[in-house]
Amino acid sequence: MVQPITTSFIRKIFEIDPADAAHNLESLGEAGSLFILKKVPAPLVARAFDCMEPHYASQLFQKIALTEAVEILSLMTVNRAAELVLNLPEETRAAYLGAVDPDCAEKIRTLVTFPEDTAGRIMSQEFLAFRGDFKVREAVRRLRSMARKKVPVSYVYVTDSANRLIGVLNMRDLLLGEEDADLQSVMLPNVFAVNAKTDREEVARVAAHQRFMFIPVVDDEKRLLGTIKMDELVEAAQEEATEDIQKMFGAGGDEKVFSPLWFSLKKRVGWLHVNLATAFLAASVVSLFEDMIARLAVLAVFLPIVAGQGGNAGAQSLAVVMRGLVMHEVEPRMAGKVVFKEGLLGLLNGIVIGLVTAGAAILWHGNPWLGLVIGLAMVINMVAAGVTGAAIPIFMKSIGWDPAQSSSIIQTTVTDVVGFFSFLGLATLFQGYLLK
Repeated sequence: MVQPITTSFIRKIFEIDPADAAHNLESLGEAGSLFILKKVPAPLVARAFDCMEPHYASQLFQKIALTEAVEILSLMTVNRAAELVLNLPEETRAAYLGAVDPDCAEKIRTLVTFPEDTAGRIMSQEFLAFRGDFKVREAVRRLRSMARKKVPVSYVYVTDSANRLIGVLNMRDLLLGEEDADLQSVMLPNVFAVNAKTDREEVARVAAHQRFMFIPVVDDEKRLLGTIKMDELVEAAQEEATEDIQKMFGAGGDEKVFSPLWFSLKKRVGWLHVNLATAFLAASVVSLFEDMIARLAVLAVFLPIVAGQGGNAGAQSLAVVMRGLVMHEVEPRMAGKVVFKEGLLGLLNGIVIGLVTAGAAILWHGNPWLGLVIGLAMVINMVAAGVTGAAIPIFMKSIGWDPAQSSSIIQTTVTDVVGFFSFLGLATLFQGYLLK
């Protein structure tokens, strides 16, 4: 009696909340996940795979029997199926695509040809379009037939003989049009559309000014390829933003809370090594002034203050400029202006914070020269923080790198090195006054 109840309970979880089921599978590990999947029918498994991290889904997928895997693949949404296929080893992709339904396989192949984070990758290939020379009565007849079959229809597009998008139908105009008239005579021309190669952030930006539920996607020849649903576009933009946040701090953009342990380790450990190397670089700067610190131990107390303030100021600049890049507020020609503005802001912040820090140092240790040294070091590091916080993402963007990829690690390294060197360097210059 226990086994049927357990199986029924597991299936219920998959039915009620596929996303929660997917997260639970990711946290169980491979063996536990495969044990659970054997108890769940393919349609429910496909819904869970739609919500699963693609890399982990592909690992599980390869451990399932080919016939079952092909059934799951055909039941998944095409976009998620394409992501899963891309995470499979190249030598096995053909086997799965060859076994799945030819129509489904062709749709998957179409999606995977487009670069990641483009309109082509997130579009749906399920749309309705009629040729421009179709008669009004024929279009109405087909729409009525689809309505009887309860097929959802939101927009009806009009294409020419080469499948180029030339218009969209207004249902009122269609129903009031002459039955023998061509659709081209009743359609709305000049349809807003996006190119399949357009970055999804750019799509989200331009689509924000439109009031459509769906956005048509075309190729370079204006041929209609698919549509993007606005709520899915918003979801994709949110996903992109969260990926950028993770990348800024050296985590994988496609990593989730319940991603497998080894997957998370692989995504993070590389950048942790980079961070370790930069930490040794900052430590080597401090080692240059070992004798000075030994003679005036109070300097060690203020080192983290200078570096910490610089890191925080740099993070502020980095966040503002990163947002500007994402929202396309910062163009390449504006780079100098942006860097200058953030540098000037760093100077002003440095003067204000430097005066406060200097005052605190004087009250604490009674030495005005110590206050001068830490105040000047604070100004220098805050300027460096503002300049690098703006320059690093702009430079990475200009050379074709992802500006979010661990910008924070690079920027923090700069402020640590500049902060330590400026503070200890100034202390060495004024050591005659500090050691009195």
